[in-house]
Amino acid sequence: MGHMHPQSGPQSLPGISHIVAVGSGKGGVGKTTVAVNLAVCLAKMGHRVGLIDADIYGPNVPTMIGSGQQPRVLEGNRIEPVAAHGLKVISIGFLSPGDKPLVMRGPMLHQIVRQFLQQVAWGDLDFLIVDLPPGTGDVVISLVQTVPLSGAILVSTPSDVSLQDARKALEMFHQVNVDVLGIVENMSHFTCPHCRQQIDVFSRGGAERLAKQLKLAFLGSVELDPEIRHGGDHGLPIALAGEGNPNARRFFEIARGVSEAVAARAAKNENILEIR
Repeated sequence: MGHMHPQSGPQSLPGISHIVAVGSGKGGVGKTTVAVNLAVCLAKMGHRVGLIDADIYGPNVPTMIGSGQQPRVLEGNRIEPVAAHGLKVISIGFLSPGDKPLVMRGPMLHQIVRQFLQQVAWGDLDFLIVDLPPGTGDVVISLVQTVPLSGAILVSTPSDVSLQDARKALEMFHQVNVDVLGIVENMSHFTCPHCRQQIDVFSRGGAERLAKQLKLAFLGSVELDPEIRHGGDHGLPIALAGEGNPNARRFFEIARGVSEAVAARAAKNENILEIR
């Protein structure tokens, strides 16, 4: 590989072990909730974790981590990520505060994704979690062209429409050669707070069945619970409650699944290199 032009193809970021993208086929499936809580769990498990909010058009990460801080610009034009809940975070929401939606063209988008990866002073990280915009498209391509990804996680609700869109997203990751590490079923079911009966809002188990069909790891399911939404709305992700909390426990299970999948994939790749 030594003779390749340095700019050709993705360059790994020094000091960052694993970059994991969190995607979904459609909006409204709680992808950012999963990304933020996954990042908090990994940090609580002792990993050094960064979080990129790559949802340029609707950045929700600042609200979910409860920070509207402006990142500082360091010398050499490097950006210092915002610290919150043991994470290092960057979001376009920190840079363009307020409700003005950003209208951006492809090249600008690519530029921002690249800056978030290469110009932010991440330091050493075990995991860099990237919260993708819903759907398929430009941001993923910019990401894949800039850095090698350890893999992607797909978030879907069990509803048919969401599952169809998850298949599309899967196909897209496939086309750009990104391993899908597994599927998370979000808003799996709802437990009535009064009678404790479980209500399958979106026909529970759909994402798990899809994972089986496609021979993908099923990373876990998360209930539709007001406590989770409340945490996100108030900048205190439910994962902060620790494993004793049933809603948080779900996210810790997902985080363990992700770190195992990434480790297994890294080990497999090392073996391949030795054979060559």
